[in-house]
Amino acid sequence: MNDVFEKRVRAAAVAGWWTLLIAVGFLLIQWIIYLLVMSAHPTWVLSLWGPNITWSFFQTVWFWGIAIFKLCVGLLAMVVLWLTLWARQLRNQAGG
Repeated sequence: MNDVFEKRVRAAAVAGWWTLLIAVGFLLIQWIIYLLVMSAHPTWVLSLWGPNITWSFFQTVWFWGIAIFKLCVGLLAMVVLWLTLWARQLRNQAGG
């Protein structure tokens, strides 16, 4: 197999792991912010969203947004794992 191609696949896997690490860090930060906002219920948060917004609606929107983001992070994790295994297989086939 082409050595350049194997290096590119490995580089894509490394970039994917860094992206996954940043995404998990973002999820951790948003979870901490969520706990702070939901425990304090600051009025300025609802005023950013406009009139007639309730805390239950805000909580539902935040939940679904993060649930969709976690689904995307899970898909990213599977792709990165596949790239990592593929790069290892290409390296083993090349003989080193």
